[in-house]
Amino acid sequence: MTTAALALKSAESANSAPVSAKWSVSRIMELFQLPLMDLLYRAHQVHRENFNPNEIQRSALISIKTGGCSEDCSYCSQSARYRTATEREALMQVEDVVNAAKEAKANGATRFCMGAAWRGPKEKQMEMVTQMIREVKALGLETCVTLGMLNEGQAEQLKEAGLDYYNHNLDTDSAFYDNVITTHSHADRLDTIGLVRRAGIKVCSGGILGMGESRRNRAALVAQLANLNPPPDSVPINNLIPIPGTPLAETEKLDNFEFLRVIAASRIAMPKSYVRLSAGRESMSEEFQALCFFAGANSIFYCDKLLTTMNTGANRDVAMFSKFGLTAV
Repeated sequence: MTTAALALKSAESANSAPVSAKWSVSRIMELFQLPLMDLLYRAHQVHRENFNPNEIQRSALISIKTGGCSEDCSYCSQSARYRTATEREALMQVEDVVNAAKEAKANGATRFCMGAAWRGPKEKQMEMVTQMIREVKALGLETCVTLGMLNEGQAEQLKEAGLDYYNHNLDTDSAFYDNVITTHSHADRLDTIGLVRRAGIKVCSGGILGMGESRRNRAALVAQLANLNPPPDSVPINNLIPIPGTPLAETEKLDNFEFLRVIAASRIAMPKSYVRLSAGRESMSEEFQALCFFAGANSIFYCDKLLTTMNTGANRDVAMFSKFGLTAV
């Protein structure tokens, strides 16, 4: 039996393993090392077993508090430590957030995500955020927030307000983490995810690719996400947008097919999670996005702008979905 055939056999065994089985880095690496067509075939099989392959979940994203963050995340234009074009802004008014949510719903989004550039929210800020959640929820939208690290009791406040999802990305492999962020640890992120999960809120957690990490680091990130118990309900996969003024501004772009392998491996390792094409999609061709959808991506950010960077516009997405025969959920 050839090396490729042995690898495919191993991957097929992995696919038949229980969802609760632990995913080792070596098992994810075996998936990465498959011939691309074999990997896509396996990923698409898993996708069809768990989702309608012609449906895409659409989320809108808005920055409710931009800039001035004390953290040193090397990819982020909102860090106060770097000189970027992003200016510090106050927390948005509730009415303005609700109006943005109404527009997102009218455009076809089903989930409304609100992000704030904080290390973590203070109680006064929590009062405004929980009001935003209540009013957006009343519109019939799913709600998601990303507010940084939470303290004891804050997740319960968010749950009481009606929050559906909390986004807190692992960003990268724990072994590579200190190369990207030093003001908090990978373990700190896991602590917040634990608080969110204990409060009964769904977890949205993924990572950023193309920050100078190795293939093994990418495999380890997928394994770490898959080994959360249970895996995240939503897994955003971001392709680094190098932002002038940040330490990663000159980072070499990740090869598209390496990105595609991560999408496929994420689908296989987390068969019931929504895998979201996130930052970096505005530079992806329709043909490449079609491959990502085939490999198991079934969620997108459906808005003209992400937190601080541009995104593929809704009109372009509607036209692309029409070409592909995709419907929104």
